[in-house]
Amino acid sequence: MNDTLREKLKHLPEKPGCYLYRDRAGKIIYVGKAVNLRRRVQSYFRASTLRKAPPKLRSLVHHVEDLEIRVVRTEAEALLTESHLIKTYRPRFNILLRDDKRYLALKADPTRPFPRLTTCRIMRDDGARYFGPFPSSTEVRTALDFTEKRFGLRKCSSLTPCEEDHKHCLADVIRFCSAPCLGRISETAYRERFEDACAFLRGERPDILEEVRVAMIEAAEKEAFEKAARLRDTWLALKSFTREQAKVRNFPTIPKPDAGEGLSELASLLGLTAPPRCIECFDISHLMGTYTVASMVTAIDGVPDRRRYRRFRIRTVTNDDPHAMAEVIRRRYTRLQAENAPLPDLILCDGANLQVRATRDILRELGLYEQIPVAGLNEHFEEIVLDDDRPNLILPRDSKALQILMRLRDEAHRFAITFNRALRLHAMKTSILDELPGIGPHRKQQLLTTFGSVRRLAAADETAIAQIPGITPEMARAIKDALTARILNPE
Repeated sequence: MNDTLREKLKHLPEKPGCYLYRDRAGKIIYVGKAVNLRRRVQSYFRASTLRKAPPKLRSLVHHVEDLEIRVVRTEAEALLTESHLIKTYRPRFNILLRDDKRYLALKADPTRPFPRLTTCRIMRDDGARYFGPFPSSTEVRTALDFTEKRFGLRKCSSLTPCEEDHKHCLADVIRFCSAPCLGRISETAYRERFEDACAFLRGERPDILEEVRVAMIEAAEKEAFEKAARLRDTWLALKSFTREQAKVRNFPTIPKPDAGEGLSELASLLGLTAPPRCIECFDISHLMGTYTVASMVTAIDGVPDRRRYRRFRIRTVTNDDPHAMAEVIRRRYTRLQAENAPLPDLILCDGANLQVRATRDILRELGLYEQIPVAGLNEHFEEIVLDDDRPNLILPRDSKALQILMRLRDEAHRFAITFNRALRLHAMKTSILDELPGIGPHRKQQLLTTFGSVRRLAAADETAIAQIPGITPEMARAIKDALTARILNPE
Protein backbone atom coordinates (compact mmCIF):
# COMPACT_ATOMS: atom_id res chain seq x y z
CA MET A 1 0.00 0.00 0.00
CA ASN A 2 1.40 3.40 -1.01
CA ASP A 3 1.43 6.49 1.20
CA THR A 4 -1.26 8.29 -0.79
CA LEU A 5 -3.69 5.40 -0.46
CA ARG A 6 -2.90 4.99 3.23
CA GLU A 7 -3.62 8.66 3.85
CA LYS A 8 -6.94 8.51 1.99
CA LEU A 9 -8.04 5.52 4.05
CA LYS A 10 -7.57 7.56 7.23
CA HIS A 11 -9.94 10.29 6.11
CA LEU A 12 -12.86 8.34 4.65
CA PRO A 13 -16.30 9.63 5.74
CA GLU A 14 -18.83 7.51 7.59
CA LYS A 15 -21.48 8.16 4.96
CA PRO A 16 -23.15 6.17 2.18
CA GLY A 17 -21.62 6.30 -1.27
CA CYS A 18 -19.58 4.55 -3.94
CA TYR A 19 -15.85 3.84 -4.08
CA LEU A 20 -13.72 3.41 -7.19
CA TYR A 21 -10.38 1.55 -7.16
CA ARG A 22 -7.71 2.43 -9.72
CA ASP A 23 -4.57 0.51 -10.72
CA ARG A 24 -1.11 1.99 -11.32
CA ALA A 25 -2.13 3.06 -14.82
CA GLY A 26 -5.00 5.09 -13.41
CA LYS A 27 -7.63 2.75 -14.82
CA ILE A 28 -10.79 1.99 -12.80
CA ILE A 29 -10.67 -1.71 -11.90
CA TYR A 30 -13.51 -1.99 -9.36
CA VAL A 31 -16.61 -0.06 -8.29
CA GLY A 32 -18.50 -0.80 -5.09
CA LYS A 33 -21.14 0.76 -2.86
CA ALA A 34 -21.35 1.08 0.89
CA VAL A 35 -23.70 2.29 3.60
CA ASN A 36 -20.61 3.39 5.53
CA LEU A 37 -17.69 4.19 3.22
CA ARG A 38 -15.11 4.28 5.99
CA ARG A 39 -15.98 0.88 7.42
CA ARG A 40 -16.44 -0.83 4.06
CA VAL A 41 -13.34 0.43 2.23
CA GLN A 42 -10.99 -0.04 5.18
CA SER A 43 -12.16 -3.67 5.50
CA TYR A 44 -10.42 -4.50 2.20
CA PHE A 45 -6.99 -3.57 3.54
CA ARG A 46 -6.99 -5.36 6.89
CA ALA A 47 -4.37 -8.03 7.46
CA SER A 48 -7.10 -10.65 8.00
CA THR A 49 -8.55 -9.88 4.55
CA LEU A 50 -5.18 -10.39 2.88
CA ARG A 51 -4.75 -13.70 4.72
CA LYS A 52 -8.20 -15.26 4.50
CA ALA A 53 -10.00 -13.65 1.55
CA PRO A 54 -10.58 -15.61 -1.68
CA PRO A 55 -7.77 -15.35 -4.26
CA LYS A 56 -9.72 -13.02 -6.55
CA LEU A 57 -10.37 -10.54 -3.75
CA ARG A 58 -6.72 -10.63 -2.66
CA SER A 59 -5.70 -10.02 -6.25
CA LEU A 60 -7.98 -6.96 -6.38
CA VAL A 61 -6.46 -5.50 -3.21
CA HIS A 62 -2.90 -5.99 -4.50
CA HIS A 63 -3.77 -4.13 -7.71
CA VAL A 64 -5.23 -1.08 -5.97
CA GLU A 65 -2.97 2.00 -6.22
CA ASP A 66 -5.53 4.76 -5.71
CA LEU A 67 -9.18 5.24 -4.82
CA GLU A 68 -11.96 7.77 -5.29
CA ILE A 69 -15.23 8.09 -3.45
CA ARG A 70 -18.62 9.54 -4.36
CA VAL A 71 -20.70 10.46 -1.31
CA VAL A 72 -24.49 10.27 -1.74
CA ARG A 73 -27.46 10.81 0.53
CA THR A 74 -29.05 7.35 0.75
CA GLU A 75 -28.24 3.70 0.25
CA ALA A 76 -30.74 3.58 -2.61
CA GLU A 77 -28.89 6.37 -4.40
CA ALA A 78 -25.61 4.54 -3.84
CA LEU A 79 -27.11 1.46 -5.50
CA LEU A 80 -28.20 3.42 -8.57
CA THR A 81 -24.86 5.24 -8.81
CA GLU A 82 -22.92 1.98 -8.50
CA SER A 83 -24.99 0.38 -11.26
CA HIS A 84 -24.44 3.35 -13.56
CA LEU A 85 -20.68 3.44 -12.93
CA ILE A 86 -20.27 -0.28 -13.58
CA LYS A 87 -22.17 -0.02 -16.87
CA THR A 88 -20.09 3.02 -17.86
CA TYR A 89 -16.59 1.74 -17.02
CA ARG A 90 -17.07 -2.05 -16.98
CA PRO A 91 -14.26 -2.61 -14.41
CA ARG A 92 -12.64 -6.00 -14.84
CA PHE A 93 -12.81 -6.98 -11.17
CA ASN A 94 -16.55 -6.31 -11.07
CA ILE A 95 -16.85 -9.02 -13.70
CA LEU A 96 -14.51 -11.40 -11.86
CA LEU A 97 -16.14 -10.89 -8.45
CA ARG A 98 -19.77 -10.61 -9.46
CA ASP A 99 -22.38 -13.00 -8.07
CA ASP A 100 -25.98 -13.73 -8.94
CA LYS A 101 -27.53 -11.60 -6.20
CA ARG A 102 -30.06 -9.02 -7.32
CA TYR A 103 -31.98 -6.58 -5.18
CA LEU A 104 -35.52 -7.27 -4.13
CA ALA A 105 -38.59 -5.77 -5.80
CA LEU A 106 -42.36 -6.22 -5.63
CA LYS A 107 -44.30 -7.62 -8.56
CA ALA A 108 -48.00 -7.19 -9.28
CA ASP A 109 -49.47 -8.96 -12.32
CA PRO A 110 -52.89 -7.46 -13.16
CA THR A 111 -53.54 -10.10 -15.84
CA ARG A 112 -53.94 -12.87 -13.26
CA PRO A 113 -57.31 -13.77 -11.75
CA PHE A 114 -57.43 -12.32 -8.24
CA PRO A 115 -53.96 -10.69 -8.65
CA ARG A 116 -51.61 -10.53 -5.69
CA LEU A 117 -48.20 -9.09 -4.74
CA THR A 118 -45.02 -11.16 -4.74
CA THR A 119 -41.33 -10.48 -4.23
CA CYS A 120 -38.90 -10.97 -7.09
CA ARG A 121 -35.29 -10.26 -8.01
CA ILE A 122 -35.59 -10.20 -11.80
CA MET A 123 -37.75 -7.58 -13.52
CA ARG A 124 -38.96 -8.78 -16.90
CA ASP A 125 -40.86 -7.11 -19.70
CA ASP A 126 -43.91 -9.32 -19.17
CA GLY A 127 -46.69 -6.80 -18.64
CA ALA A 128 -46.52 -6.97 -14.85
CA ARG A 129 -46.08 -3.93 -12.60
CA TYR A 130 -42.83 -3.72 -10.67
CA PHE A 131 -42.00 -1.59 -7.63
CA GLY A 132 -38.29 -1.26 -6.95
CA PRO A 133 -35.71 -2.75 -6.80
CA PHE A 134 -34.55 -1.53 -3.39
CA PRO A 135 -31.32 -2.34 -1.53
CA SER A 136 -33.19 -2.83 1.75
CA SER A 137 -35.07 -6.11 1.68
CA THR A 138 -36.56 -5.20 5.07
CA GLU A 139 -38.35 -2.21 3.55
CA VAL A 140 -39.66 -4.33 0.66
CA ARG A 141 -41.01 -7.05 2.94
CA THR A 142 -42.51 -4.50 5.33
CA ALA A 143 -44.27 -2.82 2.41
CA LEU A 144 -45.54 -6.20 1.20
CA ASP A 145 -46.84 -7.27 4.60
CA PHE A 146 -48.54 -3.94 5.30
CA THR A 147 -50.12 -3.68 1.84
CA GLU A 148 -51.52 -7.20 1.95
CA LYS A 149 -53.15 -6.56 5.33
CA ARG A 150 -54.31 -2.99 4.63
CA PHE A 151 -56.01 -3.84 1.33
CA GLY A 152 -56.98 -7.44 2.02
CA LEU A 153 -54.95 -8.90 -0.83
CA ARG A 154 -54.70 -12.60 -1.44
CA LYS A 155 -51.45 -14.28 -0.35
CA CYS A 156 -51.90 -17.88 -1.43
CA SER A 157 -49.84 -18.87 -4.47
CA SER A 158 -52.46 -20.92 -6.32
CA LEU A 159 -53.65 -19.13 -9.47
CA THR A 160 -57.11 -20.68 -9.36
CA PRO A 161 -57.69 -21.93 -5.79
CA CYS A 162 -59.77 -25.06 -5.41
CA GLU A 163 -61.53 -26.64 -2.43
CA GLU A 164 -58.33 -28.44 -1.42
CA ASP A 165 -56.51 -25.11 -1.17
CA HIS A 166 -59.23 -23.68 1.05
CA LYS A 167 -58.72 -26.44 3.63
CA HIS A 168 -55.16 -25.26 4.31
CA CYS A 169 -55.66 -21.49 3.88
CA LEU A 170 -56.07 -19.40 7.01
CA ALA A 171 -55.18 -16.10 5.40
CA ASP A 172 -58.71 -14.76 5.70
CA VAL A 173 -58.59 -15.43 9.45
CA ILE A 174 -55.00 -14.57 10.32
CA ARG A 175 -53.86 -12.11 7.66
CA PHE A 176 -57.03 -10.07 7.00
CA CYS A 177 -57.45 -11.50 3.49
CA SER A 178 -60.68 -10.43 1.79
CA ALA A 179 -61.04 -14.06 0.57
CA PRO A 180 -62.27 -13.52 -3.01
CA CYS A 181 -61.59 -17.24 -3.60
CA LEU A 182 -64.41 -18.01 -1.16
CA GLY A 183 -66.75 -15.47 -2.72
CA ARG A 184 -66.72 -13.11 0.24
CA ILE A 185 -66.20 -10.18 -2.13
CA SER A 186 -66.73 -9.98 -5.88
CA GLU A 187 -63.91 -10.07 -8.39
CA THR A 188 -64.64 -6.44 -9.30
CA ALA A 189 -64.41 -5.30 -5.69
CA TYR A 190 -61.20 -7.25 -5.20
CA ARG A 191 -59.63 -5.71 -8.29
CA GLU A 192 -60.48 -2.24 -6.97
CA ARG A 193 -58.57 -3.11 -3.80
CA PHE A 194 -55.66 -4.31 -5.92
CA GLU A 195 -55.56 -1.05 -7.91
CA ASP A 196 -55.67 0.97 -4.68
CA ALA A 197 -52.74 -1.06 -3.35
CA CYS A 198 -50.71 -0.37 -6.50
CA ALA A 199 -51.48 3.35 -6.21
CA PHE A 200 -50.25 3.28 -2.61
CA LEU A 201 -46.99 1.55 -3.61
CA ARG A 202 -46.47 4.17 -6.34
CA GLY A 203 -46.54 6.85 -3.64
CA GLU A 204 -49.93 8.25 -4.64
CA ARG A 205 -51.74 7.68 -1.31
CA PRO A 206 -49.99 9.76 1.38
CA ASP A 207 -53.18 9.69 3.45
CA ILE A 208 -52.49 6.03 4.29
CA LEU A 209 -49.03 6.89 5.58
CA GLU A 210 -50.66 9.56 7.70
CA GLU A 211 -52.99 6.91 9.17
CA VAL A 212 -49.98 4.90 10.34
CA ARG A 213 -48.30 8.00 11.79
CA VAL A 214 -51.44 8.98 13.72
CA ALA A 215 -51.81 5.43 15.05
CA MET A 216 -48.18 5.54 16.19
CA ILE A 217 -48.76 8.80 18.09
CA GLU A 218 -51.94 7.49 19.70
CA ALA A 219 -50.18 4.32 20.85
CA ALA A 220 -47.36 6.38 22.37
CA GLU A 221 -49.86 8.61 24.20
CA LYS A 222 -51.51 5.49 25.67
CA GLU A 223 -48.02 4.31 26.74
CA ALA A 224 -48.27 1.26 24.49
CA PHE A 225 -44.63 1.75 23.63
CA GLU A 226 -43.98 -1.63 21.99
CA LYS A 227 -46.89 -1.11 19.62
CA ALA A 228 -45.76 2.46 18.98
CA ALA A 229 -42.26 1.22 18.16
CA ARG A 230 -43.62 -1.32 15.68
CA LEU A 231 -45.78 1.32 14.04
CA ARG A 232 -42.80 3.69 13.93
CA ASP A 233 -40.65 1.10 12.13
CA THR A 234 -43.49 0.35 9.72
CA TRP A 235 -44.10 4.05 9.05
CA LEU A 236 -40.41 4.75 8.38
CA ALA A 237 -40.07 1.74 6.05
CA LEU A 238 -43.23 2.60 4.12
CA LYS A 239 -42.24 6.26 3.91
CA SER A 240 -38.85 5.36 2.45
CA PHE A 241 -40.33 2.80 0.05
CA THR A 242 -43.07 5.03 -1.34
CA ARG A 243 -40.80 8.11 -1.51
CA GLU A 244 -38.22 6.30 -3.63
CA GLN A 245 -40.95 4.83 -5.82
CA ALA A 246 -42.59 8.24 -6.28
CA LYS A 247 -39.31 9.67 -7.58
CA VAL A 248 -39.27 7.29 -10.53
CA ARG A 249 -42.93 7.18 -11.40
CA ASN A 250 -43.81 8.47 -14.84
CA PHE A 251 -46.89 10.66 -15.03
CA PRO A 252 -48.75 10.46 -18.35
CA THR A 253 -49.24 13.58 -20.38
CA ILE A 254 -52.37 15.40 -19.22
CA PRO A 255 -55.00 15.74 -22.00
CA LYS A 256 -55.60 19.32 -23.12
CA PRO A 257 -59.23 19.48 -21.89
CA ASP A 258 -58.14 18.28 -18.45
CA ALA A 259 -55.18 20.68 -18.49
CA GLY A 260 -57.49 23.59 -19.27
CA GLU A 261 -59.81 22.59 -16.46
CA GLY A 262 -56.87 22.22 -14.09
CA LEU A 263 -55.48 25.66 -14.95
CA SER A 264 -58.87 27.25 -14.34
CA GLU A 265 -59.08 25.49 -10.98
CA LEU A 266 -55.55 26.65 -10.17
CA ALA A 267 -56.39 30.27 -11.00
CA SER A 268 -59.39 30.12 -8.68
CA LEU A 269 -57.38 28.58 -5.83
CA LEU A 270 -54.49 31.04 -6.09
CA GLY A 271 -56.67 34.08 -6.70
CA LEU A 272 -55.27 34.78 -10.19
CA THR A 273 -57.13 36.97 -12.65
CA ALA A 274 -56.74 34.37 -15.44
CA PRO A 275 -55.54 30.77 -15.85
CA PRO A 276 -51.69 30.67 -15.87
CA ARG A 277 -50.88 29.71 -19.47
CA CYS A 278 -47.10 29.84 -18.87
CA ILE A 279 -45.69 28.28 -15.66
CA GLU A 280 -41.97 28.12 -14.90
CA CYS A 281 -40.94 25.56 -12.27
CA PHE A 282 -37.55 25.49 -10.50
CA ASP A 283 -35.77 22.72 -8.59
CA ILE A 284 -32.39 22.49 -6.84
CA SER A 285 -30.26 19.33 -6.90
CA HIS A 286 -26.95 18.46 -5.23
CA LEU A 287 -25.20 15.56 -3.53
CA MET A 288 -24.14 16.47 0.00
CA GLY A 289 -23.47 20.01 -1.17
CA THR A 290 -21.43 19.02 -4.25
CA TYR A 291 -22.24 19.90 -7.88
CA THR A 292 -25.18 22.09 -6.89
CA VAL A 293 -27.37 22.77 -9.92
CA ALA A 294 -30.82 24.12 -10.68
CA SER A 295 -33.35 23.25 -13.35
CA MET A 296 -36.19 25.22 -14.88
CA VAL A 297 -38.96 23.53 -16.83
CA THR A 298 -41.80 25.37 -18.49
CA ALA A 299 -45.39 24.31 -19.07
CA ILE A 300 -47.49 25.97 -21.75
CA ASP A 301 -51.22 25.46 -21.28
CA GLY A 302 -50.44 22.85 -18.63
CA VAL A 303 -48.14 20.72 -20.83
CA PRO A 304 -44.31 20.72 -20.39
CA ASP A 305 -42.47 22.33 -23.33
CA ARG A 306 -38.92 20.94 -23.60
CA ARG A 307 -37.82 23.77 -25.89
CA ARG A 308 -38.04 26.13 -22.91
CA TYR A 309 -36.14 24.03 -20.39
CA ARG A 310 -33.07 25.65 -18.82
CA ARG A 311 -30.39 24.46 -16.40
CA PHE A 312 -28.02 26.39 -14.15
CA ARG A 313 -24.83 25.72 -12.21
CA ILE A 314 -25.10 27.40 -8.83
CA ARG A 315 -22.11 29.69 -8.21
CA THR A 316 -22.56 31.25 -4.78
CA VAL A 317 -23.66 28.50 -2.37
CA THR A 318 -23.46 24.72 -1.96
CA ASN A 319 -25.69 22.94 0.55
CA ASP A 320 -28.33 25.66 0.89
CA ASP A 321 -31.47 25.19 -1.22
CA PRO A 322 -33.18 28.53 -0.38
CA HIS A 323 -30.10 30.60 -1.25
CA ALA A 324 -29.53 28.49 -4.38
CA MET A 325 -33.16 29.18 -5.35
CA ALA A 326 -32.58 32.90 -4.79
CA GLU A 327 -29.55 32.83 -7.09
CA VAL A 328 -31.29 31.11 -9.97
CA ILE A 329 -34.38 33.32 -9.68
CA ARG A 330 -32.21 36.44 -9.76
CA ARG A 331 -30.25 35.23 -12.80
CA ARG A 332 -33.33 34.11 -14.71
CA TYR A 333 -35.45 37.20 -14.30
CA THR A 334 -32.64 39.72 -14.47
CA ARG A 335 -31.97 38.34 -17.92
CA LEU A 336 -35.62 38.45 -18.94
CA GLN A 337 -35.74 42.09 -17.85
CA ALA A 338 -32.58 42.92 -19.81
CA GLU A 339 -33.97 41.24 -22.94
CA ASN A 340 -37.44 42.71 -22.42
CA ALA A 341 -38.78 39.15 -22.76
CA PRO A 342 -42.28 37.98 -21.72
CA LEU A 343 -42.67 36.97 -18.09
CA PRO A 344 -44.39 33.75 -16.92
CA ASP A 345 -47.88 33.77 -15.47
CA LEU A 346 -46.77 31.74 -12.42
CA ILE A 347 -43.52 30.63 -10.76
CA LEU A 348 -43.58 27.22 -9.05
CA CYS A 349 -40.83 26.24 -6.58
CA ASP A 350 -40.08 22.67 -5.61
CA GLY A 351 -40.02 23.13 -1.84
CA ALA A 352 -41.82 24.73 1.05
CA ASN A 353 -41.86 28.11 2.73
CA LEU A 354 -38.14 28.87 2.62
CA GLN A 355 -37.87 28.44 -1.16
CA VAL A 356 -41.06 30.43 -1.76
CA ARG A 357 -39.89 33.22 0.56
CA ALA A 358 -36.49 33.39 -1.17
CA THR A 359 -38.19 33.65 -4.57
CA ARG A 360 -40.58 36.33 -3.36
CA ASP A 361 -37.72 38.42 -1.91
CA ILE A 362 -35.74 38.35 -5.18
CA LEU A 363 -38.81 39.30 -7.22
CA ARG A 364 -39.43 42.20 -4.86
CA GLU A 365 -35.79 43.26 -5.29
CA LEU A 366 -36.21 43.20 -9.08
CA GLY A 367 -39.52 45.05 -8.96
CA LEU A 368 -41.44 42.04 -10.29
CA TYR A 369 -43.30 40.97 -7.15
CA GLU A 370 -46.62 42.46 -8.26
CA GLN A 371 -46.30 41.02 -11.77
CA ILE A 372 -45.51 37.33 -11.16
CA PRO A 373 -47.36 35.20 -8.57
CA VAL A 374 -45.36 32.53 -6.75
CA ALA A 375 -46.33 29.15 -5.28
CA GLY A 376 -44.47 26.15 -3.93
CA LEU A 377 -45.22 22.43 -3.85
CA ASN A 378 -44.18 20.68 -0.65
CA GLU A 379 -43.27 17.09 -1.50
CA HIS A 380 -44.07 15.74 1.96
CA PHE A 381 -47.86 15.96 1.69
CA GLU A 382 -48.12 17.58 -1.79
CA GLU A 383 -49.22 20.84 -0.17
CA ILE A 384 -49.44 24.00 -2.26
CA VAL A 385 -47.48 26.70 -0.43
CA LEU A 386 -48.62 30.29 -1.01
CA ASP A 387 -46.48 33.44 -0.81
CA ASP A 388 -48.90 35.35 1.42
CA ASP A 389 -50.39 34.66 4.85
CA ARG A 390 -52.93 32.11 3.65
CA PRO A 391 -52.55 28.53 4.94
CA ASN A 392 -51.18 25.81 2.68
CA LEU A 393 -53.65 24.17 0.29
CA ILE A 394 -54.14 20.40 0.44
CA LEU A 395 -56.04 19.19 -2.63
CA PRO A 396 -57.50 15.74 -3.30
CA ARG A 397 -55.22 13.50 -5.35
CA ASP A 398 -57.62 13.53 -8.31
CA SER A 399 -57.51 17.34 -8.52
CA LYS A 400 -56.49 18.31 -12.06
CA ALA A 401 -54.79 21.44 -10.71
CA LEU A 402 -52.65 19.32 -8.38
CA GLN A 403 -51.84 16.86 -11.15
CA ILE A 404 -50.51 19.67 -13.34
CA LEU A 405 -48.27 20.98 -10.55
CA MET A 406 -47.03 17.51 -9.59
CA ARG A 407 -46.27 16.64 -13.21
CA LEU A 408 -44.30 19.85 -13.64
CA ARG A 409 -42.49 19.51 -10.30
CA ASP A 410 -41.45 15.92 -11.03
CA GLU A 411 -40.21 16.91 -14.47
CA ALA A 412 -38.09 19.68 -12.92
CA HIS A 413 -36.78 17.17 -10.37
CA ARG A 414 -35.84 14.70 -13.13
CA PHE A 415 -34.17 17.39 -15.23
CA ALA A 416 -32.10 18.67 -12.27
CA ILE A 417 -30.97 15.20 -11.19
CA THR A 418 -29.97 14.34 -14.77
CA PHE A 419 -27.78 17.46 -14.94
CA ASN A 420 -26.22 16.78 -11.53
CA ARG A 421 -25.43 13.19 -12.50
CA ALA A 422 -23.86 14.30 -15.79
CA LEU A 423 -21.53 16.68 -13.95
CA ARG A 424 -20.46 13.99 -11.51
CA LEU A 425 -19.74 11.49 -14.28
CA HIS A 426 -17.75 14.09 -16.21
CA ALA A 427 -15.66 14.79 -13.13
CA MET A 428 -14.88 11.09 -12.81
CA LYS A 429 -13.57 10.92 -16.36
CA THR A 430 -11.25 13.93 -16.11
CA SER A 431 -8.01 14.55 -14.28
CA ILE A 432 -5.58 17.41 -13.74
CA LEU A 433 -3.62 16.24 -16.79
CA ASP A 434 -6.57 17.09 -19.03
CA GLU A 435 -6.06 20.77 -18.18
CA LEU A 436 -2.43 20.84 -19.37
CA PRO A 437 -1.84 22.08 -22.94
CA GLY A 438 -0.27 19.54 -25.28
CA ILE A 439 -1.33 16.53 -23.18
CA GLY A 440 -3.76 14.38 -25.12
CA PRO A 441 -5.23 10.99 -24.20
CA HIS A 442 -2.21 9.04 -25.51
CA ARG A 443 0.40 11.06 -23.62
CA LYS A 444 -1.74 11.07 -20.48
CA GLN A 445 -1.88 7.28 -20.63
CA GLN A 446 1.89 7.11 -21.13
CA LEU A 447 2.54 9.32 -18.11
CA LEU A 448 0.17 7.40 -15.83
CA THR A 449 1.53 4.03 -16.99
CA THR A 450 5.11 5.11 -16.28
CA PHE A 451 4.60 6.84 -12.93
CA GLY A 452 1.50 5.03 -11.63
CA SER A 453 -0.44 8.07 -10.42
CA VAL A 454 -0.65 11.84 -10.81
CA ARG A 455 0.87 12.35 -7.35
CA ARG A 456 3.93 10.25 -8.25
CA LEU A 457 4.23 12.16 -11.48
CA ALA A 458 4.16 15.44 -9.53
CA ALA A 459 6.95 14.16 -7.26
CA ALA A 460 9.19 13.11 -10.17
CA ASP A 461 11.91 15.42 -11.51
CA GLU A 462 11.82 17.04 -14.91
CA THR A 463 14.53 14.78 -16.32
CA ALA A 464 12.50 11.64 -15.63
CA ILE A 465 9.38 13.21 -17.14
CA ALA A 466 11.29 14.27 -20.26
CA GLN A 467 12.36 10.66 -20.89
CA ILE A 468 8.81 9.78 -21.90
CA PRO A 469 8.62 9.60 -25.72
CA GLY A 470 7.01 12.76 -27.12
CA ILE A 471 7.62 14.84 -23.96
CA THR A 472 10.07 17.69 -24.58
CA PRO A 473 12.10 19.31 -21.75
CA GLU A 474 9.91 22.42 -22.03
CA MET A 475 6.76 20.32 -21.76
CA ALA A 476 8.23 18.39 -18.82
CA ARG A 477 8.95 21.69 -17.03
CA ALA A 478 5.37 22.90 -17.65
CA ILE A 479 3.96 19.62 -16.33
CA LYS A 480 6.18 19.75 -13.25
CA ASP A 481 5.27 23.37 -12.48
CA ALA A 482 1.54 22.83 -12.93
CA LEU A 483 1.38 19.66 -10.82
CA THR A 484 3.60 21.11 -8.09
CA ALA A 485 1.25 24.08 -7.74
CA ARG A 486 -1.91 21.98 -7.84
CA ILE A 487 -0.89 18.92 -5.78
CA LEU A 488 2.32 19.32 -3.81
CA ASN A 489 1.91 22.97 -2.82
CA PRO A 490 -1.79 23.86 -3.04
CA GLU A 491 -2.90 27.18 -1.64
